[in-house]
Amino acid sequence: MSSDKTPPFPQGSFIDAVRESSKLLTERAKISINQNAVEKFLLSPAFTASFERLKMAHGQLLPLKYPSIAAELNVMSILTVLNMASGYRVPLHKATGRGAYDNIRMFVMALYLSSTVEADHMSARGMIILDHQKVADLMGVLKHIHTEVPHKSLPGVVVGELGGPIFDLVRIITRILNETGQALQSGGYPDLGTFLLEALKNAKGDPDVVLQQARTLVRGIPTFQDMATVNGQAIYIFKKALLMIHLVNLRFSSSPNDFVVPDTSQLPVFSDNVIPSILVHLGIIDLSSATLGLDNLFQDVDAGVLLQPAASAEKTTKGVPKEGPVLTSEQSYILRAAAIYACEVVVGSARNLTITDHNLLWVKSITLPELDGWLWAGAKDRVDYRRLGRFSLTNTEFF
Repeated sequence: MSSDKTPPFPQGSFIDAVRESSKLLTERAKISINQNAVEKFLLSPAFTASFERLKMAHGQLLPLKYPSIAAELNVMSILTVLNMASGYRVPLHKATGRGAYDNIRMFVMALYLSSTVEADHMSARGMIILDHQKVADLMGVLKHIHTEVPHKSLPGVVVGELGGPIFDLVRIITRILNETGQALQSGGYPDLGTFLLEALKNAKGDPDVVLQQARTLVRGIPTFQDMATVNGQAIYIFKKALLMIHLVNLRFSSSPNDFVVPDTSQLPVFSDNVIPSILVHLGIIDLSSATLGLDNLFQDVDAGVLLQPAASAEKTTKGVPKEGPVLTSEQSYILRAAAIYACEVVVGSARNLTITDHNLLWVKSITLPELDGWLWAGAKDRVDYRRLGRFSLTNTEFF
């Protein structure tokens, strides 16, 4: 398996490229979608009883007050460019007692609340000058970015030096912010919120608002360029960019504004490590005939149990999670692609599903972003779902 180089940007629609490349990569890896499992899932108590509550739970709102829409967009977009760290879930739990995304949320709040006129960490210039020490300090992990190593000339003596998984994560976060700040400054933007607001306003009058906004975000910000070449095929995921567009819809579609709020109901899902892993456990993604080392990654789980309602006395508990299968970058792209294609199949199947219970007719109208919300939030909503192994990949900025 090989990942040769970053492919060129799509020639046509960036969104069509996500769908088409994901379907092709899934089929080439001999991954199949279990239609029987899809139909069982759509009518299962686990899904139907919690869908309305979880369908929009993408977790992006922070309990902050903003002086302007641009300032709020700035926080939302920084939170989105840092929507990653899944490969460091276990060490973060050990270090802070919180999962990957909760740590990122706390960090962005710290960036915002500690910013001053002289040191505005949320500006392009402020992001450029952030260093490892400051990032680790604001994350509350300063004491976890050193490892003990033997002294080079004193036997039996150990010394601390920068290193370990938390420091690796700090380095990635610092690089993302530095590179984002540099891209913004090169384009003449004072901050990420201003860049996003201009993209939203410039889409006014465009016959396809979502396509223009996706193209602008991906081309403009390096960390939105979530794409690779796997075994000679270009694969486009663009998780963060598409999520950013959807979050604008969730936040601003019901309020008056002077920019275009995109219709995101047809966007592909925002594929990370959680969504494909849950789809495998539910039996929807079938890896039994998969190539490239993907066929024996996950332990067998009783999907029938997962489709039942959560036990009434069961409460969500947090603790240090178990490590799931560790993948290569290429394998992770394949599974993320399979999740995008699988969700297209699920929503397409819902449209054609024969439903005899009048109270469940709403299942026929679910959207891809809503399904994404249920899968992502549902993975955290039940004890048995939280215990399911999720694949992990370190040293990535994309999820």
